[in-house]
Amino acid sequence: MKVAFTYNQKEEADSEEPPDEQAEFDSPETISAIRNALESFGHEVVMIEADQNAFSRLRESKPDMVFNIAEGLKGECRESQIPIFCEMLGLPYTGSGPLALAITLDKARTKEILSCYGIPTPKFQVFRKSNESFNHGLVFPMIVKPLCEGSSKGITNDCLVRNEEGLRKKVDDLIKTYKQPVIAEVFLDGREFTVSLIGNGNPEILPIVEVCFDQLPEGVNRFDSYDAKWIYDNPESGKHIENMVKCPAEIPKELKNQIKRVCLEAYKALGCRDFCRIDLRLDSKGVPNILEVNALAGLIPDPKENSRFPKAAYTAGMTYNQIIGRILEEGIKRSGIENEKNQ
Repeated sequence: MKVAFTYNQKEEADSEEPPDEQAEFDSPETISAIRNALESFGHEVVMIEADQNAFSRLRESKPDMVFNIAEGLKGECRESQIPIFCEMLGLPYTGSGPLALAITLDKARTKEILSCYGIPTPKFQVFRKSNESFNHGLVFPMIVKPLCEGSSKGITNDCLVRNEEGLRKKVDDLIKTYKQPVIAEVFLDGREFTVSLIGNGNPEILPIVEVCFDQLPEGVNRFDSYDAKWIYDNPESGKHIENMVKCPAEIPKELKNQIKRVCLEAYKALGCRDFCRIDLRLDSKGVPNILEVNALAGLIPDPKENSRFPKAAYTAGMTYNQIIGRILEEGIKRSGIENEKNQ
């Protein structure tokens, strides 16, 4: 097949941008690994950067299939840009559709839909200005995050706030830095897990990953912040903590089944397709609550970097090429394409 591979690559950061501005974009190593994986199955790969020229390049290249990991450029629905182009051009593609990608990038809209379906998620409030009235039905501590970002972008150690004064200060800081609304949600102090799903209909749930915070230095809050994810769980940082990410998680069968059930319900309620990663945390009663749904899960190939989706897939016995091949296969089957090379 001719497969167009759409992506956004990290570039040299602009000094005027936040230091994590490109956190969601992929490294040249990840992009190269995915290209090599696609080519290993005999496909002709057309590389398309998801920039202002992406639409014309997709139209001109006329691929049989699009393998999409593009985060998109600018705007609250940026992850939907490439899928919308594909649908305009009648091109089948991997991953979730424009609506699911737009909703899951917006943390509040995601939580509203989860709540509508009775799926547990922490209570929250959205702030568009730091001086908005505070819902005093919420309790501290709370986690404050940019509303429409991924990869723990904007979620630093001081995003855990313990009173209204701290909340308003952090809300003001994030709104000014990331130029978007902010969500504040009640902090759950239980164990944290991430669950990867692959497939459609009844998707396969890969081994559950637990993120463990007990070895973090004193003064570092116990949640999956940008610091935890990209510094303490980064073997190149000089501050790496071994076994911070464990897979499979060591949990009782009953809890495992609870986690799987709530993630499957969320996957279906939000209309996710082909692959996805869901982050959740236990509340004081041990009930799994969904924090975020990552319909465009990261696919960093190096096992040392503990990219959560590949970590789960490796534990299930898959190679990196098999991960990429499986995602492509799911998109092909869902799209109804007959592909003799994949038979």
